Amino acid sequence: MTVLGLGAAPVFALLFLVLYVLGRRRDPRMLRNGVFLTAAVLFGLATVVAVLTRVVPGFSLLVAVVLLLVPLAVVVLGVALVANGLQMLRAEGRSVGNLLSLAAGVAVFVLPAVAIALLVSGSGEGFTLWDGTKIAIAVLMVFVCGYFALTLVAFALYSVVYGRTRHGIVPDTIVVLGSGLVHGEVPPLLQSRLDRALGVYRAERAAGRRPLLVPSGGQGDDQPRPEGTAMAEYLVAHGADPDDVVAETASRNTRENLRFSRDVQTAAGRDGQMVVVTNNYHVLRAATLARRLDLPAQVVGARTAAYYVPSAFLREFAAVIVEHRWLNVVACTPFVLFTGFLLWESFQQ
Repeated sequence: MTVLGLGAAPVFALLFLVLYVLGRRRDPRMLRNGVFLTAAVLFGLATVVAVLTRVVPGFSLLVAVVLLLVPLAVVVLGVALVANGLQMLRAEGRSVGNLLSLAAGVAVFVLPAVAIALLVSGSGEGFTLWDGTKIAIAVLMVFVCGYFALTLVAFALYSVVYGRTRHGIVPDTIVVLGSGLVHGEVPPLLQSRLDRALGVYRAERAAGRRPLLVPSGGQGDDQPRPEGTAMAEYLVAHGADPDDVVAETASRNTRENLRFSRDVQTAAGRDGQMVVVTNNYHVLRAATLARRLDLPAQVVGARTAAYYVPSAFLREFAAVIVEHRWLNVVACTPFVLFTGFLLWESFQQ
């Protein structure tokens, strides 16, 4: 049974929308909310397209034109990523993290080219085992790349949605995550986090409350002092009451930032909700880590220079994929099994 002859798309759109709303109400920090939201949007778009195709003359032609423009959009995306990668190298120097947008841009061109080459190249001797193997590899590439592309879309969409959410909590503690010093001083990226934290702090003070400020960051091997110390100095210099600032100076990564800051909060005799401040590209991953640590925390983001966002966001996405690697292995297993089936069929030729 279909809904007004539109197929199952409206049913799935409503189902995933309900799952998204229920998930958000349960805990907005869950990554699955992004999957439900993305599925609801995609099935919702399919429903809208189906309706408009039925009621608007010529709309199907417009849909066909849009689909034909998809390859052009992919090319534009690849060029933009390569350009951003080169800008990152000039502005931030060479590092694995700074190369991510460049690598992604190159992959946008290389992977489809390889898949097409595998599909169209033949042995010239009829259908051989090698021909079947190439087709199987190309199909596996398409499935796996499609899976990670959709996963990236879901992560990006929900990062934006979560980052723009007003959580409505009254913070007992404001934690500022460190991001590295430059010559022992606070650089612009970290300054944006501290300024956002000061904004939250001032709003709470204006409301008659006095939250604890915890700048969190340890001392790197190439740093003359801990990040937390420099961050605390910045907060006090820009109007925070010194009695409200307690630096955390032992952490080495985001997980330790959160866990050790909770220890600082507890040592200060506080046990209320936390607001964690980071940059906008880092919000969702920090929120999921806070959830996994069972912290009563929501995360807010500070603005980031536009050129820095693509590589930084891809780095966060890669980290999330690694953190949930076994889930992704399970999700990709059907693709591998299908590829194995194609190979088996090739053996039967």
